[in-house]
Amino acid sequence: MLGQVLTEFSGKVRLVYKDFPLTYHENAGPAAEAARCAGEHGHFWEYHDLLFVAQPALSRTDLVTYAYRLGLPQQVFVACLDSGRFRDAVKADLEEGRAAGVSKTPTFFINERRIVGAESLDTFRDAIRAALKEADRRQP
Repeated sequence: MLGQVLTEFSGKVRLVYKDFPLTYHENAGPAAEAARCAGEHGHFWEYHDLLFVAQPALSRTDLVTYAYRLGLPQQVFVACLDSGRFRDAVKADLEEGRAAGVSKTPTFFINERRIVGAESLDTFRDAIRAALKEADRRQP
């Protein structure tokens, strides 16, 4: 659905993704870090989407297996994952989300409007159209 929205409003909207690993999911933090490691090889979204399909199988072994399935260099991926290179960045995203009042996933912000949960495509379209109209009104 996000892909459809981005295509439909191409050049008018942008997607900014932030990690928000829910603390009651023991392996959510490492999974977020693993996705960033995959991103170093241009496969963030593929890995991200695979994580959501594979839930709740997010053990370290699972994370490495998913990287292998995507053809990522295994030794480099494992070194990245084990290094904790992205731990602070994921934690910073989580703290930023909490400060913005996020408590559930998915949560989307379209300018000031918060959309929580799996909403319809029309909900996103309406919010984007309203934000674009507001932006037009602000221009001199």
